[in-house]
Amino acid sequence: MRSFRLLAPALFALALCGAPSAASAQGFSDKQRSDIEIIVREYLLKHPEVLEEAMAELSKRQTAAEAEKHAAGVARNEEAIFKSPRGVTVGAKDGDVTMVEFFDYNCGYCKRAMDDMMALMKSDPKLKVVLKEFPVLGPGSVEAAQVGVALRMQDPSGKKYLEFHQKLLNGKGQADKARSMAAAKEAGADMARLEKDLTSPEVRATLEENFKLAEAMGMNGTPSYVIGKQVVIGAVGVDALREKIGVARCGKATC
Repeated sequence: MRSFRLLAPALFALALCGAPSAASAQGFSDKQRSDIEIIVREYLLKHPEVLEEAMAELSKRQTAAEAEKHAAGVARNEEAIFKSPRGVTVGAKDGDVTMVEFFDYNCGYCKRAMDDMMALMKSDPKLKVVLKEFPVLGPGSVEAAQVGVALRMQDPSGKKYLEFHQKLLNGKGQADKARSMAAAKEAGADMARLEKDLTSPEVRATLEENFKLAEAMGMNGTPSYVIGKQVVIGAVGVDALREKIGVARCGKATC
């Protein structure tokens, strides 16, 4: 039975595609092709679980391929991901595990992700977090990211930036330059310097670097994370992130 379960999909593929070109002289006749299609159809109707198994295997292989792509992207860009001076570091400055988050100030899921980040930093004194602006949701997002980068330029400690980050993500309405500037002012920014730094080449360079990194790792939305060698797409929740941190720290979900 198992041998035919393996044979049926193969016959189906041959029926659709024909024999290899090298054997074209001995290819299936129309009658043979029709017979194979009938056999395969009848078998699949009687055993639809074969299709479920095939889809499960396809999903498994796609997930593995995606993980390999992510790991390769991390390996090629490790220095810029974890140690670039253009990221904002919060949490443990010398932590044993680094969680890098790519975010957009107009991303609703990033608001939840911020709560996850704060909870993780509170419960894990050895966790280092690096924040990278990844404004993919329109002009307002770009404006907010530009203000964030300009604030980072005058705030080596990251304390004002983190306050700004929380205020802007927790605020109501669309994030844009006006709302971002107001949040920066509330966080204690030097507003004259902020206005000047907004036109700095460093702002453009930071966002370009972040976009290149995201592209290299196959990130297509926010929030997205890099934790150790793992790339995580989406707001997966604090428990899932904690497990990824555990794997990066000691090779298993719970250390």
